[in-house]
This record gives sequence, structure tokens and C-alpha cells, in this order.
Amino acid sequence: MNREVRTLLVLVVALAAAGVASFAVYRAIQHMPVKEVEVATQQVVVAAKALPVGALVGPGDVRLVAWPTRSPVPGGLAKVEDAVGRGLLNPVAENEPLTDSKLAPRGAGAGLPPTIPMGMRAISVKVDEVVAVAGFTVPGTRVDLLVTVPDQQESKTRTIVSNVEVLTAGTRYDQAEARDGKPIQTTVVTLLATPEDAEKIALASSAGKVILVLRNPLDNAPTVTQGIGLAGLTGSPAPPPTVVRASESRRIVKVEPPPPPPKPYTVETIRAAKRTEETIK
Repeated sequence: MNREVRTLLVLVVALAAAGVASFAVYRAIQHMPVKEVEVATQQVVVAAKALPVGALVGPGDVRLVAWPTRSPVPGGLAKVEDAVGRGLLNPVAENEPLTDSKLAPRGAGAGLPPTIPMGMRAISVKVDEVVAVAGFTVPGTRVDLLVTVPDQQESKTRTIVSNVEVLTAGTRYDQAEARDGKPIQTTVVTLLATPEDAEKIALASSAGKVILVLRNPLDNAPTVTQGIGLAGLTGSPAPPPTVVRASESRRIVKVEPPPPPPKPYTVETIRAAKRTEETIK
């Protein structure tokens, strides 16, 4: 038996032994008993389907699932009855746990009102395609409000409210519908503002034309401007205001008397011891 035959025989025997050993290990693992480790769980209420903001939770919208006790859900609900009949303040995805912070208080109802934070107000502004920035004022965006007030002397435009959140665009108030960046054509935009800003917006809507200006959501600095009028727009300086004081309007003008006539010329004549004066007219 030469060397090549012996080498081939050794390889065949080695492969056969490896195959038999692998098969034996595989069969041993299959027959090995499975050890199940019991994990402590608790019941948590989750959404049975995706729900938009403002939806009123019904019995078929939620279900109970087992949740590991070592990883509790802060503010999670343990009973379906705790979630049914309450409005959603934020959109939830399927199988997402529901918490008290995502649900409106019982009796607050559904829709937009429960989503308004305490101390804030929702005010609607009538807009057109231009005023609404070509439809890009979708729910969740931030805008500034400019008002142009006509005047007999000079019209002026100024920013009255800055960094205001858009709650709804028309009847849409779900931010998930606007995440693709597509514009929403609408005639009414509802804004979230403080009571003071709501008064300014209401007055501006009745006194002049309101324009919405989009801003970066990361830009939180307030907009501070002096406004601009037609004189500043064309480059000519505005005339200074004329202020008439009451004391000046009642000033008494003193009339000076006319100057006296010039003194006539006189000529003094001395003749011997006699001195005389003659007037020359």
C-alpha cells in the first residue's frame, strides 16, 4: 500500500468519525430536557391597534398582556376599565402600553379640547393658501404671526406673537398625518397660545391682515422687531412726530414798541461871546 492510498484512507476514516460524533451530539442535544425559567409578570393595558390623538378609547381598542415585573411601565394601567372612556392626548401604536400621561381625565371627553394644556388656549385663525404658507402649516409646526394694520398716514407690519404651535390644520390635528411633509390645504388654522397672546391674535384678525411665518422647531428664541412701515420699506426716513405742548400753545407773544425816530443834527455857532445852536432838518 503506497503513501497516497494510506493518506486517502486516513481522510475517509477521519470524516466518518467526525460525522458520527456530530450526529451523536445532535441527538444528545435534542433529547436534553428544556429548563424553563419562570419570569414574574404583571398585567398591563396596551393598545390593540394604532390609535390617533383625540380618539375615545373603547373596549375593543385595548387589551391586557403579561409584562415583566422587573421592567415596569411608569404610570401603566392594570385594568381595561381604567382606559376605556378616556380620550388620547398622544397617538399610540399597536401593542404600545397606555399610561395616565397619555390619557385625558375621565369626563374630559375626546377630540381636541382634552389635548389643550392647563393655562393655555386654542384659537382659530382664518387663512388662505398664501397666509397658511402654501399649506405647510401642519399640526405640530411652529409659526410667528405678523399683522398689517392699515392707517391713513402709513400702514405698518409687525410681529405680534412668536413661536406659536399649530394644533390643527382645518379638521386635522394628528401630527402622524403630516410626518411625510406634504402640505395640507386648509382655510382655518388653530393655534395653541396663552390667554394674552390669544387676545392679541383676536385683535389682529379684526384690525388687519394676519400672515403666518414658519420657523425652525429648534429655534425657541422670541422674535423681537420694531416693525416696518411704508417709509422704511422705500428707504425714505419717516418724519419726526410733531408734539405741541399745552404750555407752548398758550404762549403770550410780547409786542415790542417801534424804535424812536433818529435825533436831528445840530450845528453850534459861536460869534464873539455869543453861542447859538441851529437844527438841520
